[in-house]
Amino acid sequence: MKDLLQKSWPKEVDKTLTYRLGERPLHEYVMQNAIDTPQKKAYSFYGRDVSWQELNESIGRFAQFLASKGVEKGDRIALFMQNCPQYIIAHYGIQRLGGIVVPLNPMYKESELEYLINEASVKAVVAGEELQALIGAVRPKTASVEFVVTTNYADYLPENTTLPIPDELSLKKQHTEHTFDFIQVLHDHEPYANQVKIDLWNDIGLMVFTSGTTGRPKAAMLPYGSALFKTAATIHANQFDLEGRYLTVAPLCHIAGMVMGVNIPVYSGAECNILTRFDPTAIVEAIEKYQITNWYSIAPMNVAILNLPGIENRDLSSLKRNSSTSFGIPVTEQLANQWKELTKGCIMHEASYGLSETHTCDTFMPLNRIKWGSCGIPTFNTELKIVDFETGKPVGPGEKGEIVLKNPGVFKGYLDRPDATAETLRDGWVHTGDIGSLDEDGYLYFHGRIKEMIKSSGYSVFPEDVEALLNEHPGIQQSAVIGVPDPIRGESVKAFIVLKPEYAGKISENEMIRWANEKMAAYKYPRFVEFLDALPATSSGKVLRRLLKEPQAKDVKK
Repeated sequence: MKDLLQKSWPKEVDKTLTYRLGERPLHEYVMQNAIDTPQKKAYSFYGRDVSWQELNESIGRFAQFLASKGVEKGDRIALFMQNCPQYIIAHYGIQRLGGIVVPLNPMYKESELEYLINEASVKAVVAGEELQALIGAVRPKTASVEFVVTTNYADYLPENTTLPIPDELSLKKQHTEHTFDFIQVLHDHEPYANQVKIDLWNDIGLMVFTSGTTGRPKAAMLPYGSALFKTAATIHANQFDLEGRYLTVAPLCHIAGMVMGVNIPVYSGAECNILTRFDPTAIVEAIEKYQITNWYSIAPMNVAILNLPGIENRDLSSLKRNSSTSFGIPVTEQLANQWKELTKGCIMHEASYGLSETHTCDTFMPLNRIKWGSCGIPTFNTELKIVDFETGKPVGPGEKGEIVLKNPGVFKGYLDRPDATAETLRDGWVHTGDIGSLDEDGYLYFHGRIKEMIKSSGYSVFPEDVEALLNEHPGIQQSAVIGVPDPIRGESVKAFIVLKPEYAGKISENEMIRWANEKMAAYKYPRFVEFLDALPATSSGKVLRRLLKEPQAKDVKK
């Protein structure tokens, strides 16, 4: 099997991974970039440029502020904001103290925030100003939170920009009581002068929430070395240009967006242009204006740009590489050829296979041997195999089974969840719960999920999490959710609900959907609701979600 996995390795790519600045945490790469190229542009935000020198100094100032508030190595600090330079500064400021970054999706609602903050015992939160009301609402129920920093995104906007600005970037700055203002914090503190010793492969630098194979979200603990390894592997295996110019619109709180927007620019020392959210016009203008060479997208973004009126008259020829992920719309050879024609040569291909527990990017696509429909081949120092669902023994080429893998980037376990850790992480192998196959050339094909996680608009939706939030409704006795096919989102959430007797017939499906919309992130709330008299379950009471996907589920419908 090992020979099979190496069969398609590109001849022009060395099989030995060598780190550009050595084996050290990425926040030290920032410091070295500031020494080597202090005035070079590191990040640009709608035209507001941040040099490596400014970025490094700001990170140091934020770290000093955190230290003054008692933050120490191992403390968990949550980031709850949209894409912006403040996110990068806070991320590496936390890690410069040996702290742990806990990304929180800015789409979360109150109940979700409360659960996640308590689950990770978060000590402080750095939040976008427009999200402060949510943080204020959960403060009385999150005892671990000692202080909050808020930021107005406009603090990092230029005086004038030609790019379309999202609404949240034009909010007037407000002073919020009992919080610290991000810009004021940087102004009031000198850069942190000490250096915290980091055990690269054992000290935890990141906790990302994921379901694992079952259950509500759990915090996967990733050491500092995971970010270094996966970032270097992604750049060198994909032969990314170290002098390239990157465009990031994927959420930085999402593991893929983090690799592309938080880690790759720092590792490579290359320029990165950050946009808060996807807008096809803004993307086109950014590519033209800043001569972007590398972009990570999801396929629907490419389709939206291809359908823009007059797009054939725009100049996107600077774009050389576009790794893309199939969500709702697959990355096909036809789509790639359309994109190549529009951009006059940009290579578009499926990005990779990966998951939160491995810091993603466990595979890459060899440029000279793209296989459409596949996720590419395993990256550096990665062992990947397909095993039989029952016996756990490897299966042959073309046979389906569970994807299991290991490499230096895998997580250390789930925070305070030893049983879940033991189920997923076995002798260094991550049992993904995903169904896959390997062809005769070692290319991985993804066929679905053994676990019942729903993938909606690129986000992971955990059934138990949605059900717990639904069950806060006073009229719900029991609920179960599944994913149903959606041509735009990939999957949408459908909820099967058993109402309490006193609510039966008094609430409609649409009313329930509207209620859920107010309580959950946009990608998570159920788009479909079906009321049942009872949910299919085992004799012990465990709900059988798989039966809800089958026609027999209609037999118990009201």
